[in-house]
Amino acid sequence: MPSWLKNAVFYEIYPQSFQDTNGDGIGDFQGIINRLDYIKELGCNAIWMNPCFESPFMDAGYDVADYYKAAPRYGTNDDLKRLFEEVHQRGMHLILDLVPGHTSVESKWFKESMKAEKNEYTHRYIWSDNVWEGFEGVKNISGCIRGISSRNGCCATNFFSTQPALNYGFVNPQKSWQFSPESPEAMATRKAMKDVMEFWLQMGCDGFRVDMASSLVKGDEDGSANIALWQDIRAFLDEKYPEAAMVSEWGQPDQSLKGGFHMDFLLQFGPSGYTELFRTEHPYFSREGKGDVKAFADKYQEYYDATNQKGLICIPSGNHDTPRLGGLLDEEEIKNVFAFLLSMPGAPYIYYGDEIGMKYLPDLVSVEGGYDRTGSRSPMQWDNTVNAGFSAAPKEMLYIDLDPDENRPTVKKQMETEGSLWKEVQKLNALRQAHPALQSEAALKFVYAKENAYPFVYQRSCGEETILVIHNPSGQQASCEVKLDGWGEVIYANHGEAVYENGVLTVPAASATFVKIG
Repeated sequence: MPSWLKNAVFYEIYPQSFQDTNGDGIGDFQGIINRLDYIKELGCNAIWMNPCFESPFMDAGYDVADYYKAAPRYGTNDDLKRLFEEVHQRGMHLILDLVPGHTSVESKWFKESMKAEKNEYTHRYIWSDNVWEGFEGVKNISGCIRGISSRNGCCATNFFSTQPALNYGFVNPQKSWQFSPESPEAMATRKAMKDVMEFWLQMGCDGFRVDMASSLVKGDEDGSANIALWQDIRAFLDEKYPEAAMVSEWGQPDQSLKGGFHMDFLLQFGPSGYTELFRTEHPYFSREGKGDVKAFADKYQEYYDATNQKGLICIPSGNHDTPRLGGLLDEEEIKNVFAFLLSMPGAPYIYYGDEIGMKYLPDLVSVEGGYDRTGSRSPMQWDNTVNAGFSAAPKEMLYIDLDPDENRPTVKKQMETEGSLWKEVQKLNALRQAHPALQSEAALKFVYAKENAYPFVYQRSCGEETILVIHNPSGQQASCEVKLDGWGEVIYANHGEAVYENGVLTVPAASATFVKIG
């Protein structure tokens, strides 16, 4: 694993909404450069930037038209290169969002593939032989495009109908237009994506977060074909770019890490139990005290054991696809969420604005394919100047509407207020950097995680250092019987300190405590 990834704390930037410097109402690369010192001051040392390549933006840039060109709305390739350089000058790293599974219908690759005459791109996408033949029942294919060209065929799509699926082959091909993952046709697509990765790594990119990483080879029921594909890409990177980080949107760490990814995300869908912590009717991290942490702990332990306890499972505060914490939980509850996120294994990810409690904005009209996700993509709230300091453009030109609440949280207000959420996140980031036992690879042991019960207790250890982490998000004092190896210095406490006496751990309401033991 790249050495820099071992203590990385990521800040996710949705570039459209972060900082506009040219007055067009859309964020840009220069805006990110201008705010790098802010990100570093918060305590983050790595950045994940959502897609920034040329695109018609039918799906917020996840529909790439040209993998080799920065989107003009953000700047030029030279501007992006300068962003990499500015990041590195601050001792930080930046990974790009790679979308290898599909392109936009505006891609040159796709336009060439639509032609009836055979050419280099004929098999770059998944086309059936007949316009009437679709892809019903094929895993990882969501729909099709038909009747749009002179080519007699139907093209598979991955998500929206404007996102044709690239051809990485099929497990057990059954029809003439299905190719094996090792076929020349599928390998040509794989080579094209390696070339894209190499281009940006040579430019200064530090790696990639890979969108829908498990979906490239179609009909892959057990994940083995996609694992093999990524193992091949991992070998290519290890030979030429060993410090390049690879983080997957897969949601099954036992598969993704085997495929050569360094880290995998717990996703907001599937069996991970992650959603039950913050985004459900009764979140575990609510003072209501009706949540359940056991399903999460059990699933995490299963993944942890299946990956040889590598501790490389990432838990984000949120992302561009999920409702924000703000609005679901109040500021004090979110402090305890961050005490959890920043004390677990794997690299934490802080979605821009979550550190100040920005709220999800319901009922916004969809922007660039956001639909119900649009409310989590509103402009960053920097201060109380025009457009919250995001842009000097007229209000009607803003990419997405701002939170209209006159009391909306801002970076300026939070940074100036003692005890604010921002200050708490900064404190927790500093604590994580100061203690190896709280970092990505340190060992994890769940001590107390019972069904429908509080508190939630786990142990982190690295070398001679062991830290016990104790959470009681509920509004009532909680206690449990546990056997500990000792009790020492409390290095962090929010809303009071836990106490250990006669084998009983007593934890104040709505609190978090970190204590050195041994």
